[in-house]
Amino acid sequence: MGAAELAGIDRLAEYAAATAACTRCRLAEGRTQVVFGSGDPSADLMFVGEAPGFHEDKQGVPFVGQAGKLLERLLAGIGLERSDVYIANVLKCRPPGNRDPQPDEIEACEAHLFHQLELIQPLVVATLGNFATKLLSGKPHGITRVHGTPQEATVGSRRVTLYPLFHPAAALYTPRMLQTLEQDFARIPALLEREAPAPAPVIPLPVAAPPVPAPAQAEQLGLF
Repeated sequence: MGAAELAGIDRLAEYAAATAACTRCRLAEGRTQVVFGSGDPSADLMFVGEAPGFHEDKQGVPFVGQAGKLLERLLAGIGLERSDVYIANVLKCRPPGNRDPQPDEIEACEAHLFHQLELIQPLVVATLGNFATKLLSGKPHGITRVHGTPQEATVGSRRVTLYPLFHPAAALYTPRMLQTLEQDFARIPALLEREAPAPAPVIPLPVAAPPVPAPAQAEQLGLF
């Protein structure tokens, strides 16, 4: 692990600590704790869900309920574990009664997510459900229309591959949707491989002769 990567991990931990006292919106009044995110802080694959639920609010970790167990099962199906990825939500605090996020709450919290993306620098961001997909894509299309279709997007100041997926919670009791999720997850390894830059070929070079100064005219011609 390089010095730059270690510095990024330290900055993410510092930002998590600072976010723990966030009061940017009314959700701060009813939360147990901020649910910042968890996983590999230098992961190539990052998942973004909607908001913490009851169990997440109590434990301070995203996706620890039944939807989280299904997410772990889906990851295992493509040879990954929870510790291999990073998981976060659009909102860092639980909405009352697990209601949908409100526009002003998303606006207040989105900077936290964008900064996480800046620090983690994932290659692929898998958005789980409508709210994360619409926020990060900047488009109004619902998850039913765009799931399983990768798209290039600029998130904050970073260019990433967005990969919209149904939220695991929606598939807990619907076998047909679970099958779709499994099929969409099966495409993730190829997305990660395609995004990784190929190593440059090693070309053996002859021992260079002492450089000969080029004529002034040739140097000028090279500018045009």
